[in-house]
Amino acid sequence: MLLLPVHLLSFVFSLAVSADEGIRRLDGSMISVAEAEAFARTTLEKANVTGAQIAIKDTGRLVWSAAFGIRTLEPRQPMTIETATWAASITKGVFATYVMQLVERGEFLLDKPVATQLPRPLDSYEPYREKGTAIVNDRRWKLVTPRMLLSHTAGLENFAFLEPDKKMHLHGKPGKEYRYSGEGLNLVQYVIEQQKQRGLTELMREAIFEPVGMRRTAMVHRKDLEENVADRFGGNGQFLAKTRRAPARAAGSMVTTAEDLVRYASALFDGRLVKAETRAEMLRPQVRIRTLHQFGPGGEKRGREAARVGLAYGMGWGLLTRTRFGPAFFKEGHGDGAQNYMICFERRRACMVLLTNSDNGEAAFRALMERIFGNTETPWEWEGYTAELIEARRRNQ
Repeated sequence: MLLLPVHLLSFVFSLAVSADEGIRRLDGSMISVAEAEAFARTTLEKANVTGAQIAIKDTGRLVWSAAFGIRTLEPRQPMTIETATWAASITKGVFATYVMQLVERGEFLLDKPVATQLPRPLDSYEPYREKGTAIVNDRRWKLVTPRMLLSHTAGLENFAFLEPDKKMHLHGKPGKEYRYSGEGLNLVQYVIEQQKQRGLTELMREAIFEPVGMRRTAMVHRKDLEENVADRFGGNGQFLAKTRRAPARAAGSMVTTAEDLVRYASALFDGRLVKAETRAEMLRPQVRIRTLHQFGPGGEKRGREAARVGLAYGMGWGLLTRTRFGPAFFKEGHGDGAQNYMICFERRRACMVLLTNSDNGEAAFRALMERIFGNTETPWEWEGYTAELIEARRRNQ
């Protein structure tokens, strides 16, 4: 069923700041909570975003959290700040933090080739029995390390099912170039699960979610969250799917809330998840990125945006190494009926999180980031968040 544009209901919650104090942008200017709320509502309505959560933290505290629109249509229920929403690929950054915990404790090796961390050939394991048959015969496979997989430099396609033969292949020398790959993150997950003989759902819960207090976050669908989980909607407002993620996938199965991601960021900055030097290693540039676009046509061309902000990739997180506001790390999340973005500037320990349950979410990101947070540094064209690129994707769907 197609819907007319949804009139977005707004629910605003503020913690540790009064409405009079407002939100301090990255450049030091202020915007009131009322102005931020009104601008967000108008922007989301204009872009026909079905539902959204926005949270901002500054110098270690949550300063604004709000929810807009609806989480379900039948029955019609509002999005709230406690609605569990599919984070999609933001999962990768949180998973990388868990990996770095293991590294810090000496329980996992970033630079030991995957082929030698598994006791048997990759294609002897059931999940890789078919899609792993080509890569094990590639002499370059013995060079691929977890560090490369986490930084998207192993040479893998995003997923094996995108290859003509549905198998994993290396495109270029491992460690040399950036090529985004969710397949690579899932492979790191598999190696860890084999070593631990435990599933990622419980490992992440015990290591990240529970210690940080991320009560509304899980790697797979949880029955106790079911009453307040966001359904997902298409570009015309049509229902796409219930959010029932399973099995656990490091590349993108996590459901969460914007506030829970702020809790994660606060714990990361405070050293409660990993030590400062371990965080620095995770966020150290592993590869410089010079392309015009992250994906698709033109991806081989050099772009001015990338050079301007010092675009790079760490482990699990994209990096802006040269901005007016100091270094930043970011991650997108993109799936059917889920478009999300999270960015944190290290100097101020300031973050903005945007989660949506709509295929139209990305159309609102730039305006929201610039007006409310003062973030003018994100490479919008490289991300594909310009009006022209968004419209081109819609035409090709």
